[in-house]
Amino acid sequence: MAAISLVIVAAVVLTVVLTRPDSSDGTKESTGEVILQPAGKPGPDPYTESTARDDSTPSSPSALPSSSASANVTRGVDGSAPGLYGGTRKVGSCDVEKQAAALKKDPLKNKAFASVLDIEASAVPAYLRALTPVQLRMDTRVTNHGYRDGAPTAYQAVLQAGTAVLVDDRGVPRVRCACGNPLLPPVAQKSTPKRTGDAWPGYKASNVVVVAPATQVVNVFVMYDPKSGEWFERDKGDTGAGDTKTRPPVHQQSPSPSPSLSSSSPSNSPSTSPSTSPSSGEPSSPSASSPTPQPPSSEQEQPPSSQPAQPPSSPVAD
Repeated sequence: MAAISLVIVAAVVLTVVLTRPDSSDGTKESTGEVILQPAGKPGPDPYTESTARDDSTPSSPSALPSSSASANVTRGVDGSAPGLYGGTRKVGSCDVEKQAAALKKDPLKNKAFASVLDIEASAVPAYLRALTPVQLRMDTRVTNHGYRDGAPTAYQAVLQAGTAVLVDDRGVPRVRCACGNPLLPPVAQKSTPKRTGDAWPGYKASNVVVVAPATQVVNVFVMYDPKSGEWFERDKGDTGAGDTKTRPPVHQQSPSPSPSLSSSSPSNSPSTSPSTSPSSGEPSSPSASSPTPQPPSSEQEQPPSSQPAQPPSSPVAD
């Protein structure tokens, strides 16, 4: 599988330091296990049947520059970054109404779902409709939540690039559509986690990212359609009907990486404060990647170089 190097993402990389010690509640969330979840598989204890649309197909993972810094550092990308998310123009990657209806049919599941996101059970349909359906373009670390015995079960997961998700108005993934599971930002783990699940071709722990909430509400998501090669804009909360074609973002210099989450920070919501607006550009041509990835020595990702990737010499025409 080819690995696409995303200038748009590499240019807005921010360092997220994960040094908070493991908690001791005995769940998979804190016992050092990270589950790899391919885009099309529901995974353990799904809340609902898949609400991902047929157009939601896995895409090649996007590579970021490697580095040799501390193992307890992972890459963070701003949730408002142009091109962080993709999809098909005029097609929502998730069926939001189907998701709302599936939860409504089971009040216990609906209540458990709401408890994870800290909202009232009665507010779930409105909450879902306020989210935006997109596809991940990077392998992304999250705290996933299955449903078992009437309660949510938290576990750390890496979602494959191409996974259909619903994101909030800060660009943070909140629902995984292949299983209807609620999502939260990842929990930091001090010890080396055990990797389980199904690795996909091109998977590298060093390329996994964390989505940091944008500092301001994202009213318009600038997205990339890998099938057509076009860029488009999707309004916050729109399921695709209002998508409009746009020109590729213009690459600009980005700030140097800076620490944004440490042992003294809140445990489940990495935040960033970039000094300038996120920068962007076009994806470069695919480059070959090993079809049989080797197991990494640690799930903690390495920080990127402080120099952003350069944009391609010839921008893609609109």
